[in-house]
Amino acid sequence: MDKKPPIYLFTDGAASGNPGPGGYGVVLRCGSYEKEMSGGFACTTNNRMELLAVIIGLEEIRWDNAEVHVVSDSSYVVKALNEGWLEQWKRTGFKKKKNVDLWLRFDAVYHKHRVSFHWIKGHAGHPENERCDALAVAAYHAQNLPEDTEYMAEQSALL
Repeated sequence: MDKKPPIYLFTDGAASGNPGPGGYGVVLRCGSYEKEMSGGFACTTNNRMELLAVIIGLEEIRWDNAEVHVVSDSSYVVKALNEGWLEQWKRTGFKKKKNVDLWLRFDAVYHKHRVSFHWIKGHAGHPENERCDALAVAAYHAQNLPEDTEYMAEQSALL
């Protein structure tokens, strides 16, 4: 059996205002292969975009049980995994939690791989993090951004 190389998943999310127009940026690297991805929404939050960046990257992986190293400047995402927050939220049925739609989507793809999370300081000159930030910002500056319908539904439910 061929041993597949580890995958490095660099991610960032951004929002202009919180909420406001938002975007995500992803750099996916496996050996000499590299792919960039980005997207945005008309009204969303920074935390949603940080989490969506990880989801998009994990969903792009073409085989199961990959060794994946997620590198992110999002304390929200990294601590949710490294400090067990997500497991606690699942045990309590995500009571009073935001972004449940994305956490459930994340959980479905996360368990297909062997994933480790590494926090880095944002805007500190890390080349891949800077690139992801540039992709995220460019994404939310795009014209005719779609609505983040799940975010809007969550906000309506809170009213």
